[in-house]
Amino acid sequence: MNGVLLARAHGLTNVLGGLWPLLHMASFEAVFGPKTDRWLVKTVSGLLVVNGLAQLATTSSVTSVRHARQLGVGTAAVLAAVDVTYAPVGRISRMYLLDAAIEVGWIAAWLRVAHPQ
Repeated sequence: MNGVLLARAHGLTNVLGGLWPLLHMASFEAVFGPKTDRWLVKTVSGLLVVNGLAQLATTSSVTSVRHARQLGVGTAAVLAAVDVTYAPVGRISRMYLLDAAIEVGWIAAWLRVAHPQ
């Protein structure tokens, strides 16, 4: 897979994942557990949508792919770090460990794509 396709796939996933709790908090909480700070869920969701939209706008230029890679790896790393820090101690649902695995998959995918020069 090339960098543009990966950026767009990752971006679409981030947009959809970000929109989910914004559009239907009840189903999100049914999967990931009840939230006491819904404002925080909505904040993270909004940031995921923005990141995803930036990734969807990736073009074939070296600079664009480089930025998409930085955004993709950075976002996935932060989400995975939060997941593996707080899910094992019960602060957040253990379902977030599945999300951590998915985020690590995105990082691995980005590492397999040739670095733009």
